[in-house]
Amino acid sequence: MTPDPTPSPDIDPQESAEWREAFAALIATQGPERARFILDELVRSAHARQIGWQPDLNTPYVNTIAAQAQPVFPGDLAVEERLGSLMRWNALAMVVRANQAYGELGGHIASYASAADLFEVGFNHFFHAREGLGAGQHRGDLVFFQPHSAPGVYARAFLEGFLSEDDLLHFRQEITAPQEGARGLCSYPHPWSMPDFWQFPTGSMGLGPISSIYHARFMHYLSDRGLLNCHGRKVWGVFGDGEMDEPESTSALTLAARERLDNLVWVVNCNLQRLDGPVRGNGRIVDELERLFTGSGWNVIKLMWGSDWDGLFARDVTGTLVRTLGETVDGQMQTFAAKDGRYNREHFFGQHPELAALAQGMTDEQIDRLKRGGHDLVKIHAAYAAAAAHKGQPTVILALTKKGYGMGAAGQGKMTTHSQKKLDEAALIEFRNRFNLPLSDEEAVNLRFLKPADDSPEMRYLRAHREKLGGHLPRRQTACEPLPVPPMDQWARFALNAQGKEMSTTMAFVRMLGALLKDAQLGARVVPIVADEARTFGMANLFKQVGIYSDVGQRYAPEDIGSILSYREARDGQILEEGISEAGALASWTAAATSYSVHGLAMLPFYIYYSMFGFQRVGDLIWAAADQRARGFLLGATSGRTTLAGEGLQHQDGSSHLVASTVPNCKAYDPAFAGELAVIVHHGMQEMLAEQRDVFYYLTLMNENYAQPDLPDEAHAGVVRGCYVFKSCSRLPDGRDSPISFKNQATLMASGAILPEALKAAELLAGEGIGASVVSVTSWSELARDGRACLESGATPWLAQVLAQTQGPIIAASDYVSSVPESVRAHVPAGRGYRTLGTDGFGRSDTRAALRAHFGVDAAHMADAVRQML
Repeated sequence: MTPDPTPSPDIDPQESAEWREAFAALIATQGPERARFILDELVRSAHARQIGWQPDLNTPYVNTIAAQAQPVFPGDLAVEERLGSLMRWNALAMVVRANQAYGELGGHIASYASAADLFEVGFNHFFHAREGLGAGQHRGDLVFFQPHSAPGVYARAFLEGFLSEDDLLHFRQEITAPQEGARGLCSYPHPWSMPDFWQFPTGSMGLGPISSIYHARFMHYLSDRGLLNCHGRKVWGVFGDGEMDEPESTSALTLAARERLDNLVWVVNCNLQRLDGPVRGNGRIVDELERLFTGSGWNVIKLMWGSDWDGLFARDVTGTLVRTLGETVDGQMQTFAAKDGRYNREHFFGQHPELAALAQGMTDEQIDRLKRGGHDLVKIHAAYAAAAAHKGQPTVILALTKKGYGMGAAGQGKMTTHSQKKLDEAALIEFRNRFNLPLSDEEAVNLRFLKPADDSPEMRYLRAHREKLGGHLPRRQTACEPLPVPPMDQWARFALNAQGKEMSTTMAFVRMLGALLKDAQLGARVVPIVADEARTFGMANLFKQVGIYSDVGQRYAPEDIGSILSYREARDGQILEEGISEAGALASWTAAATSYSVHGLAMLPFYIYYSMFGFQRVGDLIWAAADQRARGFLLGATSGRTTLAGEGLQHQDGSSHLVASTVPNCKAYDPAFAGELAVIVHHGMQEMLAEQRDVFYYLTLMNENYAQPDLPDEAHAGVVRGCYVFKSCSRLPDGRDSPISFKNQATLMASGAILPEALKAAELLAGEGIGASVVSVTSWSELARDGRACLESGATPWLAQVLAQTQGPIIAASDYVSSVPESVRAHVPAGRGYRTLGTDGFGRSDTRAALRAHFGVDAAHMADAVRQML
């Protein structure tokens, strides 16, 4: 039966009153726990009788934590308010100064103005920094900061002595600053730009929220597997209400609830304003988010109104105030925020006689100063304390604030406030007065930074509270023990000495991964990650070997329990099986790939997925991982545009290597053979685990079986650098001169799935008396980077050195768009013709042979290209 959304009229008010009185008596005599039990029983009874009713997921538009339930505020309220005012001023001064000097720099004032108190309560009482890596030392909370509020974090770091006044004067001037002896402050949280400061990149909206969830889950993973005790540590995320519209923001809410991530606390800054206007002009975003999070299984705490409202609510015996607030849409609430006390007296309190009576004893200034909950330190602390103590669920705090709080007529609650970056003299003085700052008119207009003396009460208080919480934060640290890398012979001998056995590179990788998982030192640190495709990639044998991680173990007997490949979940399971969510799997990979800095414990994640669903689908998450200096392997399986055969247009990848080449710290390889793959994996592990370099690897794998050759030791260096001569028409494999002398010669360069086609083309040409050398290209992007570096240094590019061993025109082909082999054209030796073949256009469903012929990358087309060039 479908519930009727229209409320029924009260046909018996007296009976209704008796029910209400009975329920009130139950609470008074037996307490709220008994009352909740009776309500649950009534709901079960209603469902059993199928009357088509369910409880409303919205609670009244007031604070979840009643005034009488608030804990005593543990700090000095006056000092914290003064410190908060200093942060606000310095953040504002930094942005306005930068834009007075360079109007093009931009910056944001209003977001931090709304979130300042949310940040400060966290900094003073909750956000714990890392004390160290020793036993008994707190390894620190993880804090994801709202990106547009970065100026406020810089302002606090200035007071703490972590940043200088010169640094603040170089906000958004990362190139200019070093030339002037200062540190340039990046626009948003960017660990790549400020590697000792920012821990998490949150500048791309929506990625911070999903990343925080998977970081919280990864902490449970580390604890459950006995690798690191993460108990007592929290993940805090401060995000915007408009940011919740991004799909990634809410895509993993049910995972957080399902896995009971009570180490996760979100603070959603509900300032009701996005860039262009209200987040929900005709509705209430707080109500919407409360329904969303409650329905997803989160603990919801509403932080709506400041302490000044407590007396009003206490005198609201008719409930008119609560009802009116709950009926006021956000667009109107934003208008109230932008107007003064007189306007609010007339247009809000003037709506009902009962409201007018409540405001009768208040001045216009008192009405103007009524705080929303997100600006009241006492209320914020109560909400944070409740969230930190809650068990069994993640918690979200919906904090009502005013965008541009304190900016007055210059920006508070205005449609244009998000982009406000300049204030005139009157606005600066008004801001000074609003927060009672110790500045003369001249100092305010000149935007003098404020920093009290070191022995002032404010500075002593600031230092004492941060010392109690482990010191400065944010602070990114990278100290961790290097991990030894096992020699290749232990896990990849079969690939290096393949002796012509047929297998796919995907099969070879899975075999290597299984061996690495058995290594005594490295094995426990390996994190296999899949997005519901382990069986597709032949990884089912790992289910029993290491298990699939589940925070509750396995509560059922799987259907295939008798099989050697049966599905096995375990609390200490090692595989992270993320379901059908490439975004979730990538966020999970990032958590593991940055564990060396976040937790001081190096891990080695391997995330294997359909290559089409990597850079194309979640490229922004990969870019954020690069910003966070991730270390690990991404494996694009069934890669290229012709290896996936029948799957067709939306599954066939022809562009990921092009996109990967744009990520500066991503090393992308397209190996054709298992031996090449082994050398690349080994080199990557050395770079990331032993040398601890901030790079990550993208390797593409095929599901096509073909003969795998041995890989000689002398080819290893070329494999890593990007190419080597696999077959020379003038030299035999043992290094002796070939007995056959060809009048015409050519060079075939190919990578991945197309290298076997190049070898076939060489055979075709040899039958016609044309000698063709074959160069195996393992990485087009590494060749291009090497070439650019050599142009600057004057050295000879590696590609030119390799091609000097061959002769004739060059045909370059891959299973990707022609722009990929085109990327190295500038580094080809002069006088050698160079033609590229690629799989441009949309993919198709057909056989591999038909697809390669269609795109012109098969042996016949390569041979034909040579004939034309000769």
